[in-house]
Amino acid sequence: MTTVRTVLAMRTRQGCEERFEAAWLSAAEKIRTLDGCLHQDLIRDADDPRSYLIVSDWADRERLDAFGRSEDRDHLMRVVRELRESAQRYTYQVLYVVRGESEES
Repeated sequence: MTTVRTVLAMRTRQGCEERFEAAWLSAAEKIRTLDGCLHQDLIRDADDPRSYLIVSDWADRERLDAFGRSEDRDHLMRVVRELRESAQRYTYQVLYVVRGESEES
């Protein structure tokens, strides 16, 4: 099995940044308990506070796809979708992870 990483690039509607972050965090707390979910990050663009990346790692493509088709996903991400202006999704296979020396301890 190969770890799968999804990257969602999202731009929030004007003035919705704090609500977007809170909605994502609420959804992420529930998603983290799902079978196959390994890791999630919400990353804000340092130069454009309305632009975000949502990065998540899943144990395999099958479990990611099952979540993507689930009613849970639709329910959990509904508020996030309402607060965004645009979104693009990319899915990658993780081939190598090289940790920095300070992370190895």
